[in-house]
Amino acid sequence: MKIRRFQPGDEGQIAQLFHDTIHTVNRRDYTPRQLAAWAPADLNFRDWLTVCASRFTLVADDGGRIAGFGELEANGHIDCFYCHRDYQGQGVGRQLYQGLENQARTASLQRLFVEASITARPFFERMGFVTLVAQSVACRGEIFLNYAMEKWLSFNPNAF
Repeated sequence: MKIRRFQPGDEGQIAQLFHDTIHTVNRRDYTPRQLAAWAPADLNFRDWLTVCASRFTLVADDGGRIAGFGELEANGHIDCFYCHRDYQGQGVGRQLYQGLENQARTASLQRLFVEASITARPFFERMGFVTLVAQSVACRGEIFLNYAMEKWLSFNPNAF
């Protein structure tokens, strides 16, 4: 498994991985209507090439098959972070996350933050994130529960 930067041409596999992961892995925590709103049948509902290229996006490449990906924005926000259903529990997510955190530290970011799904919350807790608040968010006519979470990478004087 090689963790590498996103390259043009990866977007097709990433879009499919996003869709398939949500409809298989996340189905234990969300309704079919929520899943359809979150990951519509139209894989190109998002301009994957433009978005992934504009962020620090890492992919887990298993001999040409993308096993996962994660996007880090310049402000420390982790947007998409998904691991293919066939690679769950094998350390792929941990490797991707560590690459994002290393980049954040290189960029002198003090904090990472994410809106984690019910499914992803335990993973982010294992990575050292704390839950700030449970929140209801709207997406394409459906309401979802997720968790605003953060992880401080350096001393936070406001925490005391």
